[in-house]
Amino acid sequence: MANRLQSIISRGGLRSVRGHLALLAFSILFLAPFAWLVSTSLKHESSIFPKPGEPPEWIPRTIQRDAEGRRLVNYRGSIAVDLGVTDDGAQRLLVNGAKVRPAEGEAFEVRKRIGLHWQNYVQAFQTIDVVQSTRNTLFVCFMCVIGTVLSCALVAYGFSRIEWPGRNLLFIVVISTMMIPYQVTLIPLFVLYKQIGWSGSFKPLTIPAFFGAPFFIFLLRQFFMGVPRDLSAAARIDGCTEFGIFLRILVPLSKPALATTALFMFLGTWSDFLSPLVFLQDESQFTLAVALQQFQNQHESLWGPLMAMSTVITLPVIMLFFLTQKTFIQGIALTGLKG
Repeated sequence: MANRLQSIISRGGLRSVRGHLALLAFSILFLAPFAWLVSTSLKHESSIFPKPGEPPEWIPRTIQRDAEGRRLVNYRGSIAVDLGVTDDGAQRLLVNGAKVRPAEGEAFEVRKRIGLHWQNYVQAFQTIDVVQSTRNTLFVCFMCVIGTVLSCALVAYGFSRIEWPGRNLLFIVVISTMMIPYQVTLIPLFVLYKQIGWSGSFKPLTIPAFFGAPFFIFLLRQFFMGVPRDLSAAARIDGCTEFGIFLRILVPLSKPALATTALFMFLGTWSDFLSPLVFLQDESQFTLAVALQQFQNQHESLWGPLMAMSTVITLPVIMLFFLTQKTFIQGIALTGLKG
């Protein structure tokens, strides 16, 4: 009996190990693009694209230089200094104190060492007003989070806890609006906002969040429907109003779902590119996504600073998810499918 139990446990442990190995393999596939992004942001421009026939370099390396800042190269088994190209187009090297002109077609290799090229980040911050763009992005994100949580929670409470004629039909209409692509309504919204004087400001990006979002209304409604109605009935007996029930009972019990809604909205707004591009006109109002696109248009060949700026924009989102993943998973797990 003991041997059989040990065999079952060992088989279960083996399945667990296999499952973890499979998840680890998939996680490596998903992490590879981000790892390449970070690695590229710390490389010199000459090391970003490998030469034909050579594998890409995952570990950043920098060019070795002498005390005067000149490149060091390998030439005929010796360490030489690259003096650059003269006026007549000839390449000059300094080998053991003597100036040498390599023969036509003769190759020499630039010496490199493992090192991080932080100049990409410096150049990116000098080119883009990162502080202003981050301030704009955070303002839009926090306004959208506040508006979405408040409005969607109230609407979801009305759909889930209050009985009124046509409630289910109107809920179906609200949910059906999720099937309309945003690009379809973009031009009418732009015309409307322009006519009322909102174009060129943050109002088109923030005020609509205070009127609810179908997906988050659905998410919170499903969670509210899982809360026992006996709690609401007991509160009514004690003389509590509907708003009091919502504020004192539903909101404290719905913190995981509300946190999930806030996290989803923050991540979506942080990475939103189309709406700020359409509705914002002044460079001082640009969010990080739009500022990065403008940098790419103006400096197409500067891949190092571009990757550095992309890392700066992506890293906070990843850190936020890892810090809040427990609340995020709990909110998703507790959101039932009742009704």
